[in-house]
Amino acid sequence: MATEHQDAAPDLNVPLVPDEKHSKLQDLEAPGNHVDIHTQGATSFFKTCFNGLNALSGSNLEEVESNSAHASAGTTSVFRTCFNGLNALSGVGILSIPYALASGGWLSLIFLFAIATAAFYSGLLIQRCMDADSNIRTYPDIGEHAFGNKGRLIVSVFMYIELYLVATGFLILEGDNLQKLFPNVDFEVAGLTVGGKQGFIIIVALIILPSVWLDNLSLLSYVSASGVLASAVILGSIIWTAAFDGIGFQQRGTLLNWDGIPTAVSLYAFCYCAHPVFPTLYTSMKKRHQFSNVLVICFVLCTLSYASMAIFGYLMFGSDVQSQITLNLPTNKLSSRVAIYTTLVNPISKYALMVTPIVNATKTWFPYHCNKRFLSLFVGTTLMISTVLVALAVPFFGSLMSLVGAFLSITASIIIPCLCYLKISGKYQRFGCEMVAIGLIILMGVAVVIFGTYTSVIDIIGNL
Repeated sequence: MATEHQDAAPDLNVPLVPDEKHSKLQDLEAPGNHVDIHTQGATSFFKTCFNGLNALSGSNLEEVESNSAHASAGTTSVFRTCFNGLNALSGVGILSIPYALASGGWLSLIFLFAIATAAFYSGLLIQRCMDADSNIRTYPDIGEHAFGNKGRLIVSVFMYIELYLVATGFLILEGDNLQKLFPNVDFEVAGLTVGGKQGFIIIVALIILPSVWLDNLSLLSYVSASGVLASAVILGSIIWTAAFDGIGFQQRGTLLNWDGIPTAVSLYAFCYCAHPVFPTLYTSMKKRHQFSNVLVICFVLCTLSYASMAIFGYLMFGSDVQSQITLNLPTNKLSSRVAIYTTLVNPISKYALMVTPIVNATKTWFPYHCNKRFLSLFVGTTLMISTVLVALAVPFFGSLMSLVGAFLSITASIIIPCLCYLKISGKYQRFGCEMVAIGLIILMGVAVVIFGTYTSVIDIIGNL
């Protein structure tokens, strides 16, 4: 899609899956963002759609690349939109959800359903914002329509930071799980001994680096198009491990742990950070009046999946559950290895998809006459090195994802949609039930941002 906002922050380009009969790639051009998306037809539209969709599956993430190119309006069926939405909401958050429940206790599940409800409602508000102006196609468009160029900039900055930290979390996740498989491995480089986890992070980064240099991401498309499948495989493998491999569901857990509530709520929020892709889901639908039904299906199924993983994981390991449940699994069991290997494969394929929008945005800071190929290599490599350094300096997956959930996910997925809707609709000028409900959601979000961010930062500092 060609955006008409010359001074706005560059868009993230994340096309979604339309029906195959309409799978013809169009040129996507944003002024000031000189990115050759179609690469002369080398990448099919179907493959490129999968790339964009599943970049959001990492973060719960899920990823979270939000500014999506509008490739073909009104061509996607309700079923395929549901699939897109489920992939957007299904991500690595499922690994940390048992840890979140263990942090807050059984009653913290109330907050999981509260966050899910608030996130669902804010998704409906995004739809209403888009109905207000047919020119709104992407998430930053909503911010700009509500608050001008500053709104677009704020929305874009939150998304880029979230993408960066989730990509960093991928490296930490890889290091943790590889160390779980190979606990006694150390590396020696030029006379220096590097610990197993740190060494694995560096090795995985070297393996991923060529994918960051790619102009054509079609090689990653089919591997990365597996958010829902990966979540199902991990959940099934863990239940199998408990039921048939001797672990069982013996732990009772605690009813409520007030000290752990901020961490629990922050990690719950991280599971629902897919809102930046909702505008593209909506604009791609053939029957847009069914979008609310799509949201109901996606949120119900994903919430049931997250709640099931939380309950089963907590019953299996109790307060000993780690920030990634795969780290608790016995590696001598086939079902456990299936879960760990599934966990390892997806981040490797999705890392490049997460950082490519950041690379494209960074390239716009340089003069137009710079060599594009060299610039891509330089920016991509620099970005990779920086995420490795952050992963080595702050190798705490649970605390980092808690920070992402509290500060970024809550802001981008709940607070911003509410504020934009109030501004666009003018409801802030009229006191009513809807105004009260939205106000309460914003207050809840602000409370999570304050207490969750503070707790996460304290945890990170305490572990350094």
